[in-house]
Amino acid sequence: MSGSLNEIKKKIKATKNTRKITKAMQLVAASKMRKFQKKAISSRGFAWELLNILKRGFDENTDMSLCEKRESGKTVFVLYTSDKGLCGALNSRLIKGLFQSELWMNTPAEDRILVTIGKKSMDYAKYNNIPIDQSFNGVNEDMSSLEALDLIDAILEYWDKKKVKQIVMAAPHYKNSLVFYPVVKTFLPFGLEMIDEHLNAEALAEGLDSVTEKDEEEDFEPPMIYEPSEAEFQEELVLQIVHALFVQSFLELKAAEYSSRMIAMQNATDAAGDIIHRLTLQFNKARQAAITQEIAELVSGSMA
Repeated sequence: MSGSLNEIKKKIKATKNTRKITKAMQLVAASKMRKFQKKAISSRGFAWELLNILKRGFDENTDMSLCEKRESGKTVFVLYTSDKGLCGALNSRLIKGLFQSELWMNTPAEDRILVTIGKKSMDYAKYNNIPIDQSFNGVNEDMSSLEALDLIDAILEYWDKKKVKQIVMAAPHYKNSLVFYPVVKTFLPFGLEMIDEHLNAEALAEGLDSVTEKDEEEDFEPPMIYEPSEAEFQEELVLQIVHALFVQSFLELKAAEYSSRMIAMQNATDAAGDIIHRLTLQFNKARQAAITQEIAELVSGSMA
C-alpha cells in the first residue's frame, strides 16, 4: 500500500511542477499579447488611413508598377504562421485557411509559388510535399524597420523581377484575445477592388458592416493638395502601404499567437489543477484505507 501512496505522491509533485511551468508561460504570453495587441491595433489604424487617402485620389489607369494588371503569370502565396507551437489551433487554422481556399485550389500547381513565414508552415509544406520557393524562419518579433524592409523587398522581387500575376497573403485577422479569422487577401497588384478588400476587413474588425458605414461616420473630407505632384505622391504612398500591410499582418500574427498561447496555457494550468485535485482525493482515500487496514490488524492481533 505504501508503494501505491508513494506513486501517487510522485504524480502529484510532477503535475504541480508542470502547472508551475504552464502558469509561467501563461503569464509571459499574456504580457506579450497585450504588447502586440496594441501594436496590431495601431498598425491597423495607420494602414486604414493610408488606404483611405489613396482611395480618394486613386486612378485605375495609373502606370505605377505596383498597380499593373497582368493577364498571365504565377501567383505568389505568402503564408504566415508561428515558429513555435503550444498556441492552440492557430497554425492549423491558418494552414487550412490557405490550402483549402478557393484561390489556392483553382490555381494550377505549376502557377503556384509558396513563400512561408514561420517554421510551422514550412514543416507542414515539406511534410505534404508542397514545393516552397522561400522560407523565413525565426523572424525577430521586435524587428526594426530595416529588418522588415529586407523581408518586404524579398517578396517584392517576385513582382519586379519575376513578373508574377499577383501576390496574396494568408494571415490571421486579429479581433480580440479570444477571436481571430484566417484570411487570404490580395497584396499586389493595387486597385480599387484590392483597396476595398482591405478596408472592409478593417471595418469588420471594428464591428461595422462595411467600409461604407465607416465612411458615413466622416462628416467632412478636405480637398487633397499634392506636393510635389499627385503621381509622385501616390507612387510613394503605394509603397508605404505595401510596407504597412506587411508589418500589420506580422503584428496581427504575433497578437493572435500569444493570445492563443495564453488561452492554451490557461487551459493546461486548469487541467493540471483538476488532475492534482483528483490525485489528492485518490491519495487521501488510499491513505485512509491503509490506516483502516492497520487499525483492523492491530485490533485482530490484540484479540488473538
